[in-house]
Amino acid sequence: MKSFFKFLKYLVILVVIVILVFSIKIFNDGKKLYKSKIEEKPIATKIEEIRNKENYVTYENIPKTYINAMVSIEDHRFYKHKGVDIQSILRAVVTDIAHMSLVEGGSTLTQQLAKNMYYSQEKSFVRKVAEAITATEIEKNYSKEDILELYANVVYFGSGYYGIYDASMGYFNKKPNELNLDEITMLAGLPNAPSVYSLNNKTELSVQRQNMVIDAMVKYDFLSKEEADKLKNYE
Repeated sequence: MKSFFKFLKYLVILVVIVILVFSIKIFNDGKKLYKSKIEEKPIATKIEEIRNKENYVTYENIPKTYINAMVSIEDHRFYKHKGVDIQSILRAVVTDIAHMSLVEGGSTLTQQLAKNMYYSQEKSFVRKVAEAITATEIEKNYSKEDILELYANVVYFGSGYYGIYDASMGYFNKKPNELNLDEITMLAGLPNAPSVYSLNNKTELSVQRQNMVIDAMVKYDFLSKEEADKLKNYE
């Protein structure tokens, strides 16, 4: 029995060492990827390019209710973290281990902005590390309002629409600041899975996703229960 516990002890130590070595390699590879992207095009240059795009919408012209909806459904701790949310990452790690794959990413809005600016949609630990480093750097140099504005202008809403202006005009033939709450909560749910929740043929899935957005806004005190119930019954 003693020899078994001794073996188990050494096995645990070996597993820890392997995980540590693996983690160090992933971090170093992620750092290299980040550096290569930044050397190719610095963050400030990349952001300037985004802001110079046609139909770029400034923070003041994005409905506050859309901002609230976006934060509620995508990153409710947005105003508390510095680009990376450790709580969300730990929760995602547990989920990923349980499924033995990258099911949940734990990405903040800032990380999603970083991904849209520099990285592919491929799910990998190396890309996640590079994304996290980029997000941290963005948070150091830009305000929360800047980040929300940039994110809203680069995120994909499906049907070929990138950015809130194109999505708003394409789906509703309205400028962002003309959207009503029903339209806003619809749009806020799309980036999670644009092809699934496409509004070109409004399905039960898109309505279900909208209701998730509404419920999240109630949960984080951006909507009252009465407003939510009225909105869900909106015809």
